[in-house]
Amino acid sequence: MKLLNFALIKITGCLIAGIIFIHYFELQIKVTLVAVGMLLISLSGFLIVEKGRWVKSNGFGILALFTFFVIGILTYQLHDQKTFKTHYTQHIDPAKDSIETITFRIREVLKPSAYHNKYSVDILKINNQSLSGKTLLNVQKDSLSSPFKVDDVFLDSSNLVELSPPLNPDQFDYKAYLQKQYIYHQVFSDHQHLLKLSSNTQTFFGYAANLRRTINTKLKSKNFKPDELALINALLLGQRQDISPEIYDSYTKAGAIHILAVSGLHVGIILLLLNSLFKPLEYLRHGKIIKTVVLVLMLWSFAIIAGLSASVTRAVMMFSIVAIGMNLKSPSNIYNTLVISMLFLLLFKPLFLFDVGFQMSYLAVLAIVSIQPSLVKLWLPKFKPLNKLWQIFTVTLAAQLGVVPISLFYFHQFPGLFFISNLVIIPVLGIILGLGILVIFLGLINFLPTWLADLYGGMISIMNSFVRWISQQERFVFQDVSFGLLQVFTAYLLIVTFLLLFKKQNFKRLTIAMIAVLIFQSVLIFDKNKNQTEAFIVFHKSRYSMMGIKKNATMTVLHNLDSSIYSRDNVTRNFKVGNALTAIKQDTLQSIYIFNNQKILVVDSSGVYKLPQFQPKYVVLRNSPKINLTRLLETIKPTLIIADGSNYKSYLERWEASCIKQNVPFHLTSREGAFVLKKD
Repeated sequence: MKLLNFALIKITGCLIAGIIFIHYFELQIKVTLVAVGMLLISLSGFLIVEKGRWVKSNGFGILALFTFFVIGILTYQLHDQKTFKTHYTQHIDPAKDSIETITFRIREVLKPSAYHNKYSVDILKINNQSLSGKTLLNVQKDSLSSPFKVDDVFLDSSNLVELSPPLNPDQFDYKAYLQKQYIYHQVFSDHQHLLKLSSNTQTFFGYAANLRRTINTKLKSKNFKPDELALINALLLGQRQDISPEIYDSYTKAGAIHILAVSGLHVGIILLLLNSLFKPLEYLRHGKIIKTVVLVLMLWSFAIIAGLSASVTRAVMMFSIVAIGMNLKSPSNIYNTLVISMLFLLLFKPLFLFDVGFQMSYLAVLAIVSIQPSLVKLWLPKFKPLNKLWQIFTVTLAAQLGVVPISLFYFHQFPGLFFISNLVIIPVLGIILGLGILVIFLGLINFLPTWLADLYGGMISIMNSFVRWISQQERFVFQDVSFGLLQVFTAYLLIVTFLLLFKKQNFKRLTIAMIAVLIFQSVLIFDKNKNQTEAFIVFHKSRYSMMGIKKNATMTVLHNLDSSIYSRDNVTRNFKVGNALTAIKQDTLQSIYIFNNQKILVVDSSGVYKLPQFQPKYVVLRNSPKINLTRLLETIKPTLIIADGSNYKSYLERWEASCIKQNVPFHLTSREGAFVLKKD
């Protein structure tokens, strides 16, 4: 068993290394195919020549590992939709070629923004040429029009637009996020310009969406509150689009956000319920095989209904293998299950590796099976209810230890009361899921009694109220925590070494643990010193002006925002977290700044730029000053013009033309992002 585990871990690790390598370095697929062919021939040669001795051959082992490394590269390349012959980027360059019409099918309904409903769509045709590919559709909100449905087909005359990169430092890169889902462009349109086409084709996603829509229609007739219905959709149908920002924020601060995403916890509970429900099948001839097939089919049916999201797919894959091992009595353990499910998932969906949920899910499960058995032995209460609570607490604590470094890296906050929320929610989650399945089934057959609907809605409301109360204890929510990638790796090194020391105390393990502590401290010192720099920043803020002067670990923000708008703004918050700032001050905007012995002139709506004996190197234009920029360029001769987000678009076009004519660089923050001037 140990040999099997070790071999699986090594080949899966090499597959992951191959995926990471090709994600950051380019390699032609022809080279990869040749390499795979040569490696397979070499492995076949080993099998023929060495016969039974190949198992102990170091050469065979190294060759096999390198083969899986190259297979990881090939898997990534074969799934890269941009390389498909029918992909639209192989035939049309949206930046150069004119697009008359685009025909597409709605694939997934996404969470809307403030002004647009968003959809992931599959391209069917461009300019009447049958092509393929995914893109993002942004449809202007219209209260008089109903949202689109999955599998609806539309014809549109809008152009494909490049995805926007982040415009401010340390901002979430939505462009990179979409590209990992093979989405490279977006379309902006409205209901008036979209022509709906008739289509008889319906996909699995369409059937699943229709079923979810039917379920929601049936449940709405039972007067579920919007928040209750949104939680039912999230917990049982894998759809989180309708969850209000307040509820989502409450679950995040309470450390219970994993409850809202269908994951291993949900699928595991559902598997236990189904396993008990179909236990009578075991009395039939070949009953266990039949039961296993039924369980796996039902799990994957649930995955399809939930939209085959990354979290659902990986959880169902993992527990499908668990169901097979559990019912067919095949020799297996949780490590085998984890590695096999990860191997299969990455072979079919290599970009899952870069999904935050994928990483956190496997780290949490790995931490539970590795750490929780040691924690639970620290105390063995004889009172059964207390023992159950202790087990839940140790599971929660182990899971948090497994995900806290990567959670700090991605989300920069830590819920201090996570154990309280999980101690209450996890025990009742099985009841909520089991009763929820019953409520949905009875609703579909029009046999759901009102008292049961009210009872179930009340349970969800009580859970929401409890989570909201936990989240309001803000003293225990640690936010804006700066945690870099190097800190993540050294933190996991620290956790692993202390876990080994906890399991067996000896001088060697103590030495390794202390070395890990020194490494972690060194990284903290390095990151702190790395940020001891000075910079002048012109941030991009639509309709407003915002600048910053950073001096080591503090920054003074210069802006014209109202206090209510500034308190909700994430621009400076992201910069503070990304640069490990300890303090942020506020000040008003001035006309003159001198940074690193370089003069900066800010020209606002007053249009004043002629200052005696002042020759600025940089000029910042804000609040649409009515000036003749050509005259300004000839008068003070700056080396760079910067225009922030507070200026009219028509002014920007005229200014850019003047700069081109005078051969002066023009930095537009709405296009090129924030301007950052660092001290030499």
